[in-house]
Order: sequence, then C-alpha cells, then structure tokens
Amino acid sequence: MTVRPDVIFLVLDTQRVDRLSSYGYELATSPHFDALAADSTMFHNAISAAQWTIPSHASMFTGQYPSVHTTVQSFSRLPASLPTLAERLRDGGYFTSAFCNNPLVGVVDNGLRRGFYSFLNYSGLLTSRPNQAGIKPNLTDRYRQWFKRVLSAFITRLQDAFARSDVLLAFSFTPLMVPLWQTALSFKGNTAKSLQDALRLLIERKGVAKDQPVFAFINLMGTHMPYHPQRRFVERFAPHVLQNRTAQHYLRRFNTDVYGWFAPLAGEIDDERKTILDGVYNAEVAEQDEQLGAFFNRLKSSGALDRTMVVVCADHGEHLGEKQLIGHALSAYNELVHVPLLIRDPTGDLPRRTTVDQVVSTRRLFQTVLTSAGLADESERAYTLAHSAASDPDRGIVFAEALPSQNVVNLIRRRHPETVRRLAFDQPRRAVWRDAHKLISVGDEWTELYSMTNDPREKLNLHDIMPEQVEDLQAYLRTFVEYNSGIAPNAEQVIGADDPEVRRRLRDLGYLE
Repeated sequence: MTVRPDVIFLVLDTQRVDRLSSYGYELATSPHFDALAADSTMFHNAISAAQWTIPSHASMFTGQYPSVHTTVQSFSRLPASLPTLAERLRDGGYFTSAFCNNPLVGVVDNGLRRGFYSFLNYSGLLTSRPNQAGIKPNLTDRYRQWFKRVLSAFITRLQDAFARSDVLLAFSFTPLMVPLWQTALSFKGNTAKSLQDALRLLIERKGVAKDQPVFAFINLMGTHMPYHPQRRFVERFAPHVLQNRTAQHYLRRFNTDVYGWFAPLAGEIDDERKTILDGVYNAEVAEQDEQLGAFFNRLKSSGALDRTMVVVCADHGEHLGEKQLIGHALSAYNELVHVPLLIRDPTGDLPRRTTVDQVVSTRRLFQTVLTSAGLADESERAYTLAHSAASDPDRGIVFAEALPSQNVVNLIRRRHPETVRRLAFDQPRRAVWRDAHKLISVGDEWTELYSMTNDPREKLNLHDIMPEQVEDLQAYLRTFVEYNSGIAPNAEQVIGADDPEVRRRLRDLGYLE
C-alpha cells in the first residue's frame, strides 16, 4: 500500500510576494523561505482568488471562486453543500489539525473550521481546543480544561458578534477598544507557540493512530498590522524609526488608527511615511522568516520533512501606500492578489528545484492536496497544479474577485460617504489574467488593462490604447460572472451560448467540452 504523505498547509497571512528575496526583492528579508523555495516547486505567478482573509481561505479550502462559495463577508457562512479540504482529508483517514493565529479563520463562525479534529486558536485570551480528538486529560487537568473551554467559548461568541455587527465593529475601532484587542486579545496570535505545537504533533504524533497521515493547517499573522517587530529586526530594516521621534510618533499613530488600515489615503503617501511602513513591514517579514527557519530545520532534522507535502502561500498581500491605498480592504491590484506559492512534494508529482511561470489560482490548492493524498476524483485530479502549462485546465485564464466587505464599506461611508462614491468602494472588483495581460473591472464604473510582463506594478492603464484586448477580456469576465453567480444554471444557458465566439470562451473556461 502506498504511504500517504503528511501535509502542511502554511498560510503566511498578508505576506507580499514582492518582499521576499526569492521573488526578486533586493533586501535579504527571507533567507529561510528562500532556502525552502530552492528545494520546492516555486510558482512565480500565483493569484489569490480574493483580496482578504475569509473569501481567500474559503477558496483554498473548497477549490471554488468566491462567487461560487459565496463566503465573502465577515458574517458569511460556508455552504454546507461544499465539503472543505479538512473534511475531505478527515473522511479519507487523515488526522486533521489547525494551528491558527487569525481570528477571522479560527474564531468567527463561518464554517472554515469544519473537518478539523483539533483546531487551536492563538488569538484571544486563551487557546481554544474544539474537537480535540485523541487527547484524554488526566483528572487534575479536567477542571482547568473545563474552565478554559467555558471561557474560550464565551470569548469566541463575543468576537463572532463583533464581526457580524456594524455597531460593535465601529465600537471596536474606538481609541478605548483598540489597545484592548491588540494586546489583551493577542490579535496577531502567537507565531512561536503555534509552530512549536505543530512540530510536536508532526514529530511526536501523540493522539495520532499508527500509520495515520496528518494534515496540519497553519496560519501565521506575523506580517499583518499592527507592526511591532523586535528591535534587532528594526535595526536591520528600519533603523531610521529608532533614530527619529517623528517616525516613532507616526508609527504609534498608524498602529492604533485601525480605521486608517481600511480607508484610502487622501493623497499620495509622502516618501518619509512610505519608508517607515516599508521598513517595519520588512522587519516583520524577516522576524517571521527566522521563526519559519527554526520550524523547517527542526522538521528536517527529525526526518519528518521528507514524508511531508509542504504548501506555503499567502492568502493575500498588503497595500503600503501604493495607489493611495492602505491594507487589503478592496483592490484587485497585484499588491494584494499576486501571492507567493511554493510546494515541496515528496511524491514527485511536482518536481523539486523548479519554477513555474504560468498564471495559476490558489483555489487549485484544494485539488492539488487531494491529489497528492490520493483522495481526488477524476475531475479534481484534472485541476492539480502538478499539470504543466501545456495541459493547464484553466488554459492560462485566471480570475480574482475583490468583493466589497459590507462592514468596511459601511464604516468608511459613515465617515466619508464621498470617498465611497468617488472610488466605487461599494462595487465589486474583478480581475482576469490571460496571455500577457490583466484586466480589472470595477462594477459598471470603469476598467483597467495592464501588461503583466512590462508593467507588474500596474502604473500604465492600457484601456484606451488596446480597446480590442479590453473587449476580449471583458467578455471572459462577463461569461465567468454569468456562469458562476447563479444567473445561468449551466453553460448552455449563458446569454449568447449559440454564438461560436461565446462557445469558445465557455470552452476556454472549462464550462464546455
């Protein structure tokens, strides 16, 4: 019988692809990530299906784009009809475990925890342990664990309520509340402990049946706002912050102005502030990278790495002032949706020490992991990322959907309604990649066209220069939206499906044979 590999699914929350040395960044921010990338299949053009945590994770966990899984708001719940990756692996015999530092995945009741025997959440006052299968506490520990469960359940319900209520969410952004949930509630979690706990499971395998493979999902929040890197990393990447009181004051204000993490800037960010944000973000990247190095070195020295499929990616990136944007509330620009992705596959389906240049969607990690685990059906195997560009089922056509978070839109509209109107922040943004171009559509307001090869920072809008390319990509977007948003129940009912050109697009998108 073939031995199935353990699987580590590691999400570096809010990790920009262009701040990793292996992806061309000029500073040595990520030597440990780079070393792993050099021994893996490294994807140069991986695209997140969404621009923020919940829909992006839902896509990776189901293999579907956001308009299909519909889990696009903080109050959304994943449809019961869509099995998650953890559910499929659990039902296939895997011990499924999660070590999560993001409360939007580990606390909010949105269905992303489905299928895990063990789900440890590191954001909040306590580490919660729902569905902790295989662990039997001794008598002296039972009362303590009961107390933790009760208190943790109360905190979980409280945090879930804040995510679902505009009034409570607005209250959580007040000067009184921000210091509380940033510190007392450990908003960014505990990277070191979550990695240590994951190592303990993968190496010691307590509570895991003999010969049972392990699926370990890990979410790290090291590069997410607020920025509080250790001093030694600040000295390396942002020494000006230590030497300049004005810079220190700006950083303190930035870290506590949570509204500013979502709202667009009034104008172009000045060079001094941009340098501050870049520096402290790089420091956070380097600090987390050091912790990743310790994790993978321990895994390698134990021998566990060679029997483990390792997937490392980001759920999305981060704006640091580019295009007058901060954070990842609403944009389909590359700063958010172009993400790092590497896969170290012991089965050999994805060859080590190789790079892949074709554009791929992170939603296909669902099918890729199931295929490696021997649990994919025929249609799912067709979408594994192990396929070459020549047999790519997406035919090089990839989408991203930046659907507006209603809570964020309401928050900005309350303070600056004209900003919402001017920037169409309440409109969906969708992007499509095909051949050498990328088209962004902003509701019915406007479209933008960029060259992926010549203009990766998306500075020159080619909309008026290449109208035929715009029209072609708009047609693919219309077909995609119509087919996936329930307007057409099947490909034959797409408007104009009897037109040869429409049928060609349907075939290109995989909706027709």
